[in-house]
This record gives sequence, structure tokens and C-alpha cells, in this order.
Amino acid sequence: MSDLIGLFNLLAPFFGLIGLGFFCGKIVKQPESGLAWMQFFLIYVALPCLFFRLIADKPLDQLANWSFIAATTFSTACAFLLSFVAGWRHTKDLPQSVMQGVAGSYSNIGYMGPPLILAAIGPAASAPVVLIFVFDNLFLFSIVPLLMSVAGVERLNLSATIRRIVLRVVTHPFNVATAFGIAASYLHLQVPGPIDQIITWLSGSAAPCALFLLGVTVALRPLGRIPGEVPALVLIKLILHPLLVWVVLSALGDFGPTWTYAAMIMAALPPALNIFVISTQYNVGVERASACVLIGTLVSIFTLTAVLYLTTKTGALPYDLFP
Repeated sequence: MSDLIGLFNLLAPFFGLIGLGFFCGKIVKQPESGLAWMQFFLIYVALPCLFFRLIADKPLDQLANWSFIAATTFSTACAFLLSFVAGWRHTKDLPQSVMQGVAGSYSNIGYMGPPLILAAIGPAASAPVVLIFVFDNLFLFSIVPLLMSVAGVERLNLSATIRRIVLRVVTHPFNVATAFGIAASYLHLQVPGPIDQIITWLSGSAAPCALFLLGVTVALRPLGRIPGEVPALVLIKLILHPLLVWVVLSALGDFGPTWTYAAMIMAALPPALNIFVISTQYNVGVERASACVLIGTLVSIFTLTAVLYLTTKTGALPYDLFP
């Protein structure tokens, strides 16, 4: 019973902030445009500081675990493919299917992942969290514009599409912050006291602001009809994705409980709010994206609790299936 109480105390603030944002979004009548500065603050200021903080004090040898990177990115790619097929089966439309692929494979690894996993497992989990964040984003932010170009949504030739992908990857604020963090780690850089305090404040504000924003955004996007493929996408995202990570990591080697459990929890997180942002950017599948984020977040209250309980509280789930 004490384990369950501890798990509730761990998860309650996360889902409580989402619920608070949802409540405020329903009660307070403010235009959706008012969220723009908060989104800018999160994407360009607070979250980059969080990821710089996570990386800057890590030894570089922890960030060069290529077999772990291959296993987790391959698992995300498999979840993307399964979700793409599920979307295609219901829509027979390539752009819609690409968005469904993202919905079934892109976890809330920026907003929920770092604070939740560091609270559940401890600072030792920061290296796998950072690696999954960086390489899942590299994969998804590369495959989506490429497939959208193939589908004719982006009217660009292949070389122009590749240039755009490269530009987006190297200029994305999360990736820029990651690069600065790696440089700080390599140079053993000591950030001056006042700047370090600012980074600490900003990184601490990232999670609560992001979770509140997620709740408000869902509240302002009322759910009508549930698209037929959403249950399959939620199943892939919340159940199959963490199982894939578990099996693939076990098959490739012994990564230890901290890295394996951190990867499983990252995969078990609900669909990311960025799915809605991407679908709005291409004006494709906006209603489906909203439905997947809302339903996935609600269902994850139970599935994520179960994964956390099995991995961090009971020790009943072996970290290596093939010892």
C-alpha cells in the first residue's frame, strides 16, 4: 500500500497540473491566441535551459551509448510504422497516415519525461532521457517533412526538402541547447553564478508551464467524434511502444535497470502536445491529433501508473528479458 501511495504522490502533481490547465481553459474565457507567448517561452527559453542543465554535467562517455540509441530509436520507428499502417487502414490518405504515425510514436518526452523520470528513478536516469529525447526528435523531425514532401503537402523537390530538414534539425532550440550542453560537458565549463541561477529558474519552470499548457490546449479543442483509428494508436503508443523498447534493449545487451526502465517509461508516456502543433503546421488531421492527445493522456493515467509501479516500485519486472 505504501508503494501505491508513493506512486500516487509522484504522479498526482503531473496529472493535477494538466487537470488544472483543463479546468482553467474551460472556465476562463480567454482566446487561444493568448497561449502564443507561453508556447514561445517553453520552446525557446525554458525547455532548452532544462536540456542544457541535464547534459552539461554529464561525462561524454555516457552520451555515446550507440547501441542504446539504436535500440530506442528503432523501437520508435517501429511504433511509427505500426501507427502509420493503422492510419492508412482507416483513411487511405498519406498525409493523414503520417500524422497518425507521429501520434502513435511520439511520446511527451519534452514536457513530462525529464521531471517525471528523474523524480521516479533519480539523476542517474538523465543520460538515457536526454539521448531518447534528442534522437527521437531527430528521427521524427526528419521523417515527417520527408514524407509530407512525398505526399505533395510541401511543394518542394527532394534536395530542397533535405535542406529544409537539415536546417530545422540544426536550428531547433532543443537541439541547439543539446549542442551547447555537450560543448559545456566536453570543456568542463563552469557557468557564471548569476547565469547559472537564471538557467536553474528557467529549467525549473519548464515542466509546470508545459503541463498546464497541455491542459489548456486540450480544453480549447473540444472533442467531437472519436476517429476509428484512435484506440489502435493509443494501444500502440501506451502499450506496444514500451514493450518494444523492453524487448529490443534486452535483445541487444545488458543496459542495467536504470537505463532500461527509463527508456520504458519514456515510451509509455502519453502522446506529445507537439503532435497537435505539427498537424496544425501542415493543416492535416488536426481533429485526429486533438483526439489522440486527449484520449492518450486520459488512458495514460492508468497505463503509465502500471509501468511505473512494475518498474520502480515492485521490482517484479526484470529489466533484461534474456539474461
